[in-house]
Amino acid sequence: MHAFDVLGDPVRRRILELLADGEQTSGAVCAVIQEEFGISQPAVSQHLRVLRDGGFATVRPEGTRRLYAVNSAPLREVDEWLDRFRRYWTPHLDALATELARGRRERRQPKEKEQ
Repeated sequence: MHAFDVLGDPVRRRILELLADGEQTSGAVCAVIQEEFGISQPAVSQHLRVLRDGGFATVRPEGTRRLYAVNSAPLREVDEWLDRFRRYWTPHLDALATELARGRRERRQPKEKEQ
């Protein structure tokens, strides 16, 4: 399965967001996803399986629990693929940063003149 097929689903993207904060039990992931998306536990388990099979998540048993974590290798591959497109948004973000800095400087200058 292609990385964007895996990441194209909002439920799987949300699961990765949860796992980015640190290792999570399948039960904890299920609770959040069921609350936010209103899907069943078997459906969440299927999404976890797709992430695991796609290499985006790892699982390790701890007693009766299963702990899931992000596997960053496929995300690096996605980042490398996106790199060729960064030129389309990087200049815009740089220009935005310049304008924000200019606005902060202009707001600060009147206060400095008063002193």
